[in-house]
Amino acid sequence: MKVVDIERIVVDVPFTKRQQKITAREVYNWAILELCRVETDTGHVGWGETVIHYTWARVSDESVARVIGQSPADLMHDDSLGAGLQMALFDVVGKVMEVPVHKLLGNKCRDWVPLSWWSIDASPEDWAAEAKDAVKAGYTSLKLKPRPWWDIQAQIGAICKVVPPHFKLDLDPNATWQNAATAIPIIKKLEAYDNVAMYESPIPQHDVLGNRHIRQAINRPVAMHFGSPPFITQVREEVCDGYVVCAGKSQVIRQGTLSAEAEMPFWLQLVGNGLTTTWAAHLGAVLTHATWPTISCVNLYSHQLLKKKIEVVGGYHQVPEAPGLGVEVDEKAIAKYRVPAKTMKKLNGVPYDRPKPRIINSIVYPDGSCVHMASSSQGYGYFSSGHGPAQVEGARLEPWPDDGSKEWKKLFELAQQHPVRDRWKKR
Repeated sequence: MKVVDIERIVVDVPFTKRQQKITAREVYNWAILELCRVETDTGHVGWGETVIHYTWARVSDESVARVIGQSPADLMHDDSLGAGLQMALFDVVGKVMEVPVHKLLGNKCRDWVPLSWWSIDASPEDWAAEAKDAVKAGYTSLKLKPRPWWDIQAQIGAICKVVPPHFKLDLDPNATWQNAATAIPIIKKLEAYDNVAMYESPIPQHDVLGNRHIRQAINRPVAMHFGSPPFITQVREEVCDGYVVCAGKSQVIRQGTLSAEAEMPFWLQLVGNGLTTTWAAHLGAVLTHATWPTISCVNLYSHQLLKKKIEVVGGYHQVPEAPGLGVEVDEKAIAKYRVPAKTMKKLNGVPYDRPKPRIINSIVYPDGSCVHMASSSQGYGYFSSGHGPAQVEGARLEPWPDDGSKEWKKLFELAQQHPVRDRWKKR
């Protein structure tokens, strides 16, 4: 059995209507996927996918050249191949051997795996609408991104009005809550909401003393990305209750095994569409401590690129038992969303990307002051390093798209260099 052909197909799958609005400021280009179609001399075909502008590792030309003519079984454990290619090799080997991928990964410990809905920061109204959609779709948890430019109590309060008591909210400030002295009062206020389940990286993960203090002071679990600070330090200093695991197959298995030895749960954070969500299900089926809901962000996409949509029941989806990944790709949908070859040729080898939206993001405070940012991602370092408050009741974000005016252009040029403090003027 040898690989005789590898086709890389770039598709641009639109997000759902509301998520197109929510993600316009930051993760709009996660809609761009590279699919890997691997064919062997036995006539079997395997599929994998990569989120080009997010994934833990892209597929390179060198990786493709290294796999052609080789046995997929010899190379499928090599994480350096990149997300989509590694996934496709496991898919095709499972099909050749007529076994599901989870049998190639280890001993199955569960038939159904937990899966979470996901959203980046948004208004209280949009978060509540996303939560309602999640409940309707069978989910029981929602992973959210609190940011200093929104009132987190207003956001959580809006969600709790529209979800049942058992629906859980996992909050990831991405270290923007600065330090223990700042983060603990915020978390204490959120303890009033029973739906809030846990926190991920409330402050910078390298702050060992601060994270240990937070964990001791609050009554919810704290999650941290595996290995930062080093695993032994994380366990010895008791800075967290569990992990976020995001890597290739071999690293995921290693980190999952170490987590199990430490008796600590984790969630798999493998972002992508239907293929990635299914791949994560096979990994979650064999890792004993993968008990927190997987984050794949599949809910963002208007089409899963699968013939049969993944069904979520009570917060779980079933691990396929058919050979390989156990799902069929929808080649008509792939053709529909494929980026035309003439567009790809214009890029001269640079990964395909959408034009970056030109938006001034203005954080408006109750006292009438504001901070203008050229992009919301600009705010991470700005706020995590203490240049602004981690949370203010009544704060909101006002996006100002490029309107062609001289005023907009001048402010945007200034904000690209550094966030701009000003008095708020309604546009």
